Amino acid sequence: MNKTLSSRLFGPKAWAALLAFTLVTVVLVPVLNLAVPEGSAFHLSTYWVTLIGKIMCYAIVALAMDLVWGYTGILSLGHGIFFALGGYAMGMYLMRAIGREGNYQSDLPDFMVFLNWKELPWYWQGTEHFLWAMLLVVLVPGLIALVFGFFAFRSRIKGVYFSIITQALTYAAMLLFFRNETGFGGNNGFTDFKRILGFAITAPETRVTLFALTALALAGFLLLGRYIVTSKLGRVLAAIRDAESRVMFSGYNPLPYKLFIWTLSAVICAIAGALYVPQVGIINPGEMSPANSIEIAIWTAVGGRGTLVGPLIGAGLINGVKSWFTVAFPEYWLYFLGLIFILVTLWLPRGVVGQLQAWFNKKEERA
Repeated sequence: MNKTLSSRLFGPKAWAALLAFTLVTVVLVPVLNLAVPEGSAFHLSTYWVTLIGKIMCYAIVALAMDLVWGYTGILSLGHGIFFALGGYAMGMYLMRAIGREGNYQSDLPDFMVFLNWKELPWYWQGTEHFLWAMLLVVLVPGLIALVFGFFAFRSRIKGVYFSIITQALTYAAMLLFFRNETGFGGNNGFTDFKRILGFAITAPETRVTLFALTALALAGFLLLGRYIVTSKLGRVLAAIRDAESRVMFSGYNPLPYKLFIWTLSAVICAIAGALYVPQVGIINPGEMSPANSIEIAIWTAVGGRGTLVGPLIGAGLINGVKSWFTVAFPEYWLYFLGLIFILVTLWLPRGVVGQLQAWFNKKEERA
C-alpha cells in the first residue's frame, strides 16, 4: 500500500489502533487460550473466545449496514436474510462433513433420514466440497441481492417503502425455511457439526483459528469500507444519500452505484454468517426473523452511522449487554433494547462515535 493511499485511508493513530486490534486477536487471544493453563488468572476460556468471535461476526454485519444506510441512505430491514443464507451455505458443508457419524449413520443428514428423504435434493449436490460451499456463500446472497435491488432501485423504491419491502422479504424467507419440505432442517435448522476441513470443530485450536479468521475478515472489510467511502465512488454514494435528484441532474445514474453497494453489503453479511455458524454451532430460520434485522439497524444507529467504526462499537456494546441481560433478565431484554434506541434517538442522534466526533470538533474550534 503506497503512502498516499495509506494516509488517505487512516491517520497514524487509526493505523496503530488497527494494528493493535490485529495483534490482540490474532496473537494474544490464541496464546491466552491455548498456552496459558486453565487455572491461571490470565487464561482466556473457550466461552469468551466463542462470544467475542460471535460479536465480531455481528460487527461485520453492522459494517455492511453502515455502507448502505450510513453512506448511501438505504435503510434495509432485511439484512438478516443475507447473514442467514451465508450461514446456511456453510451449514450445508458442515452437515455433509459429518458423514456417517450422525445418529442414523447415513450419508444423508440426520434430519433428512428422520423425514424419510431418499436422496439429496439437487441444490445440495457438491456441498461436500468446501470451495463449492464458499462459492454458494457469496453467489446465492449476492444474486438475490442483485436481482431484488435491480427491480427495487429501477422502480425508484426508497425510504420507508424500501425498508418495509426488505422486511417482508426476510419474513417470507423465514417462513419458507421453517418448512420441512424445503430441505433445510425446518425449525431446528442445522446443528451437531463434527468437522471443518478435516479438523474437529470443537477442538480449541479450531475455535481459535476461526476466531482469528473472523478478526482478519473484520479488519479487511473495515479497510475495504474505508477505501470505498474515501474514493470518488464514496462521494457519489454520499451525494445520493443527501440529494439523489441533484445527482441525476448532474448526469449520474444512481442505479449502478446503489446496486453495487447494496450487493456488496449483502455479500459481506453472508461471509459474516459463514464465519458465525462454525463458531456458534447452529443455524436455523430464527436468524432470518425481522427482529434480528431491526437489531442490525439499532447497532448501526447506536454506534453512529456514517462512521464505519461506530457500527462496530455499537454491535459490540449492544451484544455485550445482551449476553448479560438475557441471562439475568431474559424477559425484559426487548424492552431494554427499545429503551436504548429511544434514548439514542433523542439524546445521541449521531450515535456514540458521531457524538464524540462532534464534541472533539467543537473543542478544536474553540482551541
